[in-house]
Amino acid sequence: MADKPIVHASKGEHVLIILACLVIVIAGLKSAAPLFVPLLVSAFLAIICLPPLYFLLRRGFSTAIAVSTITLGLLILGLLLAIFAGASVADFSNNIPMYQSRIQSQMVGLLTWLQGQGLNVPKQAILDSFDPSIIMKLAGTLLSSIGNMLTNAFMIVLIVIFLLVEAVALPHKWEVMDGHAPNPKVFKRFLDSVHKYVAIKSAVSLATGAFITVWLTVLGVEHAILWGLIAFLFNFVPNIGSIIAAVPAVLLALVQLGVDAALLTALGFVVVNIVMGNVIEPKFMGKGVGLSTLVVFLSLVIWGWVLGPVGMLLSVPLTMIVKFACEAKEETQWIAVLLGPDISAITEKETTQHE
Repeated sequence: MADKPIVHASKGEHVLIILACLVIVIAGLKSAAPLFVPLLVSAFLAIICLPPLYFLLRRGFSTAIAVSTITLGLLILGLLLAIFAGASVADFSNNIPMYQSRIQSQMVGLLTWLQGQGLNVPKQAILDSFDPSIIMKLAGTLLSSIGNMLTNAFMIVLIVIFLLVEAVALPHKWEVMDGHAPNPKVFKRFLDSVHKYVAIKSAVSLATGAFITVWLTVLGVEHAILWGLIAFLFNFVPNIGSIIAAVPAVLLALVQLGVDAALLTALGFVVVNIVMGNVIEPKFMGKGVGLSTLVVFLSLVIWGWVLGPVGMLLSVPLTMIVKFACEAKEETQWIAVLLGPDISAITEKETTQHE
């Protein structure tokens, strides 16, 4: 019997196969989100802990002592966070009905003032359509998701320990695999890029959260630590994270202290995000994360839909993983180019710097 001729797929069919596989992977990730999300958080924390881990190893500490020290510090930090933020979360959740009533009263006062200025405002229609509970329920949902993540703390810390131990042995493994593993340089470059992004973003987000906490404390806004924590977390969300973090704090300042305090609260968020986002972060981040602005926004939407709030926080690192995976294969390098920034803009910038 004659051998059947091998039929090669056309480029169009190849693209369709890739898209079909992508849909299957995304569907699998969404269905396995309860298991996958703690793994992502663990990897995220492990990357943050790598610099102090390597610092201790360079000082002559054994792997066991270094990992134990980092783990103990992580547990103490998590415990302090749970004590301070947990109390604020519970207090805020209990006071949501009161905040809703205050927002409603503020809205009535604003509409009455507008009518007193001679403006024909359909007061009752606006009040009927305005539902402050939506905003407060959204804030409550966000806080509940943070609380649910804390319930997985034991498993997350356990995974972080194993990842840190594995990270110590990783350089030696790369030396052994050098020349045998597929594209080890690409993987090393990926680790360096993700580590740089996470380290810089974490430092900037920590500074942002600390500033917001101090600023709101000075203004007298309730739950300042909670809003600082939210500012820290949502600073990882590209484009719209700072806006999302500011809304509940500004609303609370409005209903608690009045318009002046709300404006000062908003001013604090604007100033810290301008300084951190446009001055400090670009100075240390260099050319950025290697992704186009559109891809960053779409990754925020897609990963947020697949993995929830954690997917939004880690949307950029996850998309960087996809980009570097596409760079590793010649057949998919065109996808990496599409995900990347404007090449002409980068070339022009480099030419200007050389001149």
